[in-house]
Amino acid sequence: MTSETFALSRLPVGCRAIITCIRAEGLEKDRFIDLGFSPSLEVKTLFHSPSGNPTAYEVMGAVLALRSEDAAKIIVQK
Repeated sequence: MTSETFALSRLPVGCRAIITCIRAEGLEKDRFIDLGFSPSLEVKTLFHSPSGNPTAYEVMGAVLALRSEDAAKIIVQK
């Protein structure tokens, strides 16, 4: 069985996935990890803002909003 990996920005509302990696470097990667977007953690898409950007995600019990260009750097697996 193969599992597809894709950008967090493509995870539909109401769905959960596991973070597999972060495609960022240096301080930007550190920022994602500090916010709780660490590999092996579960993340859920909660809702999009009325304009569609940013999107709210739940990770480690916290609700965080990310712009789609930032969420595209976080790779997840269902």
